[in-house]
Amino acid sequence: MEYTILGRTGLKVGVAGLGCGGPSRLGRRDNKSEKECITLVRQALDMGVNFLDTAEVYGTEEIVGKAVSAVPRDKIIISTKMKFPLADSSDPAGETRKSLEQSLRRLRTDYIDVYHAHGVEPGDYAYASTKLLPVLVKMREEGKIRFVGITEAFVEDSPHRMLQQALEDGHWDVIMVGFSMLNQSARNRVFAKTLEENVGTLVMFAVRRALSRPERLKEICAELVQKGLVDRNACNPQEPLDFLLGDGKASTIVDGAYRFCRFEPGVHVVLSGTGSVEHLKANIESLTKPPLPAPVTARLNEIFAKIDCVTGN
Repeated sequence: MEYTILGRTGLKVGVAGLGCGGPSRLGRRDNKSEKECITLVRQALDMGVNFLDTAEVYGTEEIVGKAVSAVPRDKIIISTKMKFPLADSSDPAGETRKSLEQSLRRLRTDYIDVYHAHGVEPGDYAYASTKLLPVLVKMREEGKIRFVGITEAFVEDSPHRMLQQALEDGHWDVIMVGFSMLNQSARNRVFAKTLEENVGTLVMFAVRRALSRPERLKEICAELVQKGLVDRNACNPQEPLDFLLGDGKASTIVDGAYRFCRFEPGVHVVLSGTGSVEHLKANIESLTKPPLPAPVTARLNEIFAKIDCVTGN
């Protein structure tokens, strides 16, 4: 594992973080047993992963709590998220504290390293910043959380409108953003500001169906060509990213996708969700390989320069 510093938090984090949500939810969506899921988390730790990202709505906080119960607390970084919108919007302070206390209990810990407002959409940001943020800051002062974070609702907000608002405020220590080869819009809209303010940056959606299933990739690229967002002659319509593969390049599209995100300036942790130890090992290997060749990265940047509407699903 390679490690870096998570922006102004000062936390030393592995560049490959374990995402405990996403399509797999540690294997729960494939009906894997709790014991198997706990084993997966522990094997991730054995591979050098120290950043674990979960959330109230994922249903995996208890698994993480059990998996790390015997690990010295200062050896792991726990990131989790409160449910949003709130069940009772009339009592933001009470609901926020209730969510935190429940997460602390499930995670079997006295504090959360990074506690996020989860999946905030652009129209809800004003509420999050005026009603939730003061409570989060208070809980940070109390020592129940160490750093305050916010995550975007990338599926609904692929152009990053909410994060652009949040980064203007300057109050959030950590943000989570969707970024991939197919949607690089965060480079100018998000990372330019996080670099300036030294905000910790977590990347999600580095790989989804579009970059793990060839047929889905062909569909998306064809749609982008049809919309005039990608030049018709830029890609092979049958294998749109074939130039990414070969000696000295990427071994697979997924390998290239992770490496592309890993070395983007401003990115600290790339999250990888899985229910398979073999898959987890392959993802970590990709995230600790050297950067893609500069000409390959430049070509990817050129082809997808106009895209802000793709999530990769």
